[in-house]
Amino acid sequence: MSRTPLHPTREQIELPTVLDCLSDPTRLAIVFTLAGNDQAARELRCGDFNAFSGKSNLAYHFAKLREAGLIETRIVGTTRYQRLRRQDLDARFPGLLDAVIKSAARDAERLQFPRCELVAAD
Repeated sequence: MSRTPLHPTREQIELPTVLDCLSDPTRLAIVFTLAGNDQAARELRCGDFNAFSGKSNLAYHFAKLREAGLIETRIVGTTRYQRLRRQDLDARFPGLLDAVIKSAARDAERLQFPRCELVAAD
């Protein structure tokens, strides 16, 4: 059985909330990781981010990102999957996400982004 937490609609995503959310280094690192190298749609399990922080802290950051409209959370059984809402963000704020990701890529080492150890899905 699959269930989905509440997410803002595309029209409810507000620029000040998005920018405020991205000002946190952990949340910026999560968005950067979800964007991936190829900018294609990418869905990762919450457990893939364990190197970033503890579970409760990650849950807080995922909730903030979801409430801001940056990510979508899908729940299947006990597993939560996160994906970037690229289409919605690009429609609301053309070029913003690309600029943020490009800047994050340039500054990732200085910002000391943790590395995500991805495990292939079975």
